[in-house]
Amino acid sequence: MNCQELARRIETLQPEAGARDVARLCLLLSNTTDDLEQLVNENTLAEAWREVHLRMQATADQHAAMTEELENLAQSDPKKFTADQIWILIRAIKVQSQILQLYIGEEALSV
Repeated sequence: MNCQELARRIETLQPEAGARDVARLCLLLSNTTDDLEQLVNENTLAEAWREVHLRMQATADQHAAMTEELENLAQSDPKKFTADQIWILIRAIKVQSQILQLYIGEEALSV
């Protein structure tokens, strides 16, 4: 299966998806599936799509929460950061790593 075939299959699963969303799903599905030929099977494709969708949603939720924490942190004096504020920065790095992992298909940093 090539990218165009996968894109057509995604469009049948999610007809309202825009071109960017379809391209993103093609990338994410190809990163999470060792053999794209397995996605020829409707059930396998649907299951892989659900898994990717859940991972994307969880990561997006983490990113939104982390963005809010970082915005609050940006208003404070870095010279007076507490241990909790340092942990916010470390968690932000981990969330960014998870997002990067989704798109490049490699392991996230262990923080």
